[in-house]
Formats: sequence, structure tokens, C-alpha cells
Amino acid sequence: MKLFYHPLSGHSHRARLFLSLAGQAFEPIEVDLMKGEHKQPEFLKLNSFGQVPVLVDGETVVQDSNGIMIYIAKKLGKTDWLPEDPVGAARVQRWLSIAAGQLAFGPAAARLITVFGAKFNEDEVIGRAHALLGVIEKELSQSKWLAAGHITIADLAIYSYTARAPEGNVDLSAYPNVGAWLARIEQLPGFIPFVKTPVGLTAAA
Repeated sequence: MKLFYHPLSGHSHRARLFLSLAGQAFEPIEVDLMKGEHKQPEFLKLNSFGQVPVLVDGETVVQDSNGIMIYIAKKLGKTDWLPEDPVGAARVQRWLSIAAGQLAFGPAAARLITVFGAKFNEDEVIGRAHALLGVIEKELSQSKWLAAGHITIADLAIYSYTARAPEGNVDLSAYPNVGAWLARIEQLPGFIPFVKTPVGLTAAA
């Protein structure tokens, strides 16, 4: 398997993280976004939206980080990571949708401002981030994991951008349950750290 990724992309990180935690060997291939490699014809053949990550498994090409995690879980039969029962599957899907919605337009967007110079309204996206973190904090007060009594791909879908939220000036200090949850993930065998950047609240850390 080959994974086309960028080290500062949280979407890329969640795919890399699950591949590692699932014990699946893969060849990481860095795509230079600054040089526009993701917009070149060769890469657009893999993903017409010009986005990372992309997984290539023989003749199969899988785009989208959440799609990649589902593909790997299904291919490897990891029903602990992606439950087969209707309730378990629905609970995981809820968080995959949150990752593509509230997370993307909150913590991830706030980080895009400081790391990539995105033109978002900083107060607005930071406000969204704290609204989401408040919900996550409450849910983690009742369970160690987001979608089940054990870790699933739901946790990985939310992890990367939450862990690096301070880079987008989103303070995590008011969310002890979130902090403990992040630490549990980081202690897992096969964990791959998400590259840190000295911006936002981490600039003086």
C-alpha cells in the first residue's frame, strides 16, 4: 500500500495513524503542497479534488481520510475499530460526520489560519471550536472513548485536529477529559505523533 500525504495535514495524519495502529505496512509518499504537487495532472488522476490523503492499494485508489479508515478496517476485518452492528456503526458514523463538519469548521479551520494563512474569521472558528470541545468534554465524562467502550476510528477521526487545536489559538486547558482522552490515544502501541508547529498558543510553549 502507498499513502500520499502531507505531514501538516490532520486528515493525512488520521489515515497514517490508523494504518500504523492497525498494523498495516504502507509506503508514505509526501506530496509537496507548497509546490502545488497536489494540483498536477498525475496527482489529479488519483484524486480529482487535488486533496491528500490518498491510499493506493494495488489497483484500488481510496480518497478521503475517513474513507481510507473505513477501507482499512473493512479489508483487515477490524470490527473492533469499525463495529458491524447497526448501533455501533451508527455511533461511529456520527463522529465521522462531526469530523467532516464541526471539527473541520472549528479547530481545523482555526489551525489553517495560523499554519497555512487561511482567510477565515478567527473569532468565529475559535468559537465553533470551543462549542465542539464542550460537547466532547461532556461526552468523555461518561465514557473513555467517543463511540464505544473501546477505541474506534471515531476517536482517530477527531484526534489529530483536536490535539493540535492550540496551534490555532484554541486553548484546551478547560477540557480535562479531552486532555486525558488525547493522552490515552498517544499511549497506544504504534502511535504516530502529528507534527507540531510553533504557532498560535504553542508559539511560546
